[in-house]
Amino acid sequence: MQFYSGFSLSKESHFFEDLLDTSDFTIAGFSYGAIKAFEAAKRALREGKRVDRLQLFSPAFFQSKDAKFKRLQLMAYRKNEEEYLRQFINACFLPYERRDVAREVTVLEELEELLNYEWDKDALNALREAGVIIEVYLGGADQIVESVAAKKFFLDVATVTLIKEGNHFLLTE
Repeated sequence: MQFYSGFSLSKESHFFEDLLDTSDFTIAGFSYGAIKAFEAAKRALREGKRVDRLQLFSPAFFQSKDAKFKRLQLMAYRKNEEEYLRQFINACFLPYERRDVAREVTVLEELEELLNYEWDKDALNALREAGVIIEVYLGGADQIVESVAAKKFFLDVATVTLIKEGNHFLLTE
């Protein structure tokens, strides 16, 4: 199993251990890592490698957000990276108590990529038609991504599980 971490995070797969398929032929990712997992699954199939399952946990989905929102996020990051990341990680755990997470070095280009990434429904369909099971997990109380917009987008191409009280980490407590 390949697991891709969220923006500024590392080693957070334990939050999803009850849902995570640990098969050698599963590619999974959380938040920003869901983008990386999707790209890895497309690349693996192009290279003739086997992929049975793609799991996307709280995928970074900002294509429903306007340019002003994205500009403000980038401005806040540029102004004070540490404060931006502190507030970002706190928001990931809302409305519940923050937990410890391992941090990774971040760069502005990663934030730009996740804010401007356009999920490609045709590519998702191509994966599905190639036999890849696509699972999307969303938190109904997510303070980072708009779970309603993400659910609407992914419903045509994936099995979507909405954890009604779940936050960005899909935690309910």
